Amino acid sequence: MIAIIVTANSPALARDERLSFPVEAALSTAAAQDKLDRGVRLYFGEQKHPKPVANLGEWATNKKTNAFNKSDQEACEWVFLSAVLELQERARKQGGDAVINIKSNYKNTETTSNTEYMCGAGNIMAGVALKGTVVKLGAK
Repeated sequence: MIAIIVTANSPALARDERLSFPVEAALSTAAAQDKLDRGVRLYFGEQKHPKPVANLGEWATNKKTNAFNKSDQEACEWVFLSAVLELQERARKQGGDAVINIKSNYKNTETTSNTEYMCGAGNIMAGVALKGTVVKLGAK
């Protein structure tokens, strides 16, 4: 019994890996297809977008999810979707129709990519933090 308690409290079991996964894979899941708001466009990293007619501010998200009994990618895709949905909700509240320059901000370390996002994966939790600029876009 003592061995179990000592092992359970061992810091070696605590895992906090920074992983990167494809944005496109996460946005293509059935859950994402069902929940994403097509009226609020998303542009990651330095992806090209129409010129904004209004900048409505930079906003950040920091989401966590239960990773127990899920693969790292499955947990990360789920929490990434949660973070993206929060950015879309912020855009709607601010009167925007897009979020541009979306970048990862895991543990306050910014990482910019057009194609990947950072996720912190542990034994029981996964987390994604994003930053993006809410805008109103002009014509294409």
